[in-house]
Amino acid sequence: MIFANNFYLLFFIFSNLFCNAPKPEVQPFNREIIKVFEATPILTGADQTDKYLPFLKGLRVGLLVNQTSMVGSQHLVDVLKEKGVNVTAIFAPEHGFRGDADAGQELTNSVDKETGIPVISIYGKKKGPDQADLANVDVVVFDVQDVGTRFYTYLSTLKYLMEACAEFKKPLMILDRPNPNAHYIDGPVLEMENTSFVGIIPIPIVHGMTLGELGWMMNAEGMLKDKIKCELKVIQCGNYDHFKPYILPVKPSPNLPNQVSIMLYPSLCLFEGTNFSVGRGTDKQFQVYGSPIAKKGDFYFTPQPKPGAMTPFLQGKKCRGYDLSNLSIEKIRTEGKINLTYFLQAYKDYPDKANFFLKNNFIDLLMGTKKFQQQVKSGMSEAEIRASWKEGIDKFKITRKKYLLYPN
Repeated sequence: MIFANNFYLLFFIFSNLFCNAPKPEVQPFNREIIKVFEATPILTGADQTDKYLPFLKGLRVGLLVNQTSMVGSQHLVDVLKEKGVNVTAIFAPEHGFRGDADAGQELTNSVDKETGIPVISIYGKKKGPDQADLANVDVVVFDVQDVGTRFYTYLSTLKYLMEACAEFKKPLMILDRPNPNAHYIDGPVLEMENTSFVGIIPIPIVHGMTLGELGWMMNAEGMLKDKIKCELKVIQCGNYDHFKPYILPVKPSPNLPNQVSIMLYPSLCLFEGTNFSVGRGTDKQFQVYGSPIAKKGDFYFTPQPKPGAMTPFLQGKKCRGYDLSNLSIEKIRTEGKINLTYFLQAYKDYPDKANFFLKNNFIDLLMGTKKFQQQVKSGMSEAEIRASWKEGIDKFKITRKKYLLYPN
């Protein structure tokens, strides 16, 4: 059942009174409620301070956090400081501690101006903390919002963090958060020859798990380097299951500005392996796609430098393509799969097929397999391509089931 946007806003204001969460960010595009209001709001792991503060008492605490690490209207760092927790280090992932750095931008160490806590970059020359970084830390807390795809890099950051904690004998606590794309599983399982920072473990593109669940799985299934084990504790979400819609109160990264972009991300991110723009450098990131030489499409846009995308792909070039920003959340959820139609039709219509894919074969890393590029070039149908994913997905589901912390 679809509700009008004014009811949507009333719903969130009312529910926030119960869970003490910040009001949702005002966003310029259509957002709708998918389910009728439920009396028990979702609680993130961070919301449930009574479940983890006792474990941090008297310890030196390192935090891997960013702008999504909120407890109601306060950042986790501020909450812990108010509670007397000794926070000795902040580890900053891709996009930085404040979440305003460009995708792929190398970060440097700094000091947080508001708290005086050292901020250590683990995105750039190194992907995880080293022994020196952890010398003044007794326990590490991870609290970052994910969007449920293999190529969203916070999963890779978690893996490197777990390996560092295992190697240097530091316990790790994950404050779990809901996955807004947890209602389906889709895409090829990563073939390990295509391992990279945008694909680090053998799971499908859309995996239907939270980072807490993935942490348990990586630990138990020997997915950490040398099959080492991390001392791990997960603070679970409350009142949550994998099919319960979750609207993020804070955008998870600079180029995922609203819920529509988050839900289209698994489908449109594939274009990042091509000579198409997905709207970086516009106000409709991951809601549009287009190319300067496309011959079809009723929407035009020109990427320009802006915060979070200071040098966007195809900068200054007028792109022709399609605008999906007015799709309803319910429609995208109902599909329950990666929409390959956008991609396959774009290839079919592209006038220069020899240059549709980027020459660096980034599509192979995004998809986790070299087969997809060849399948598209050979003219395979969507059904045929999907059939090639089935065996891997079926095997993954068996493994996944062992580590689910929430009803499925």
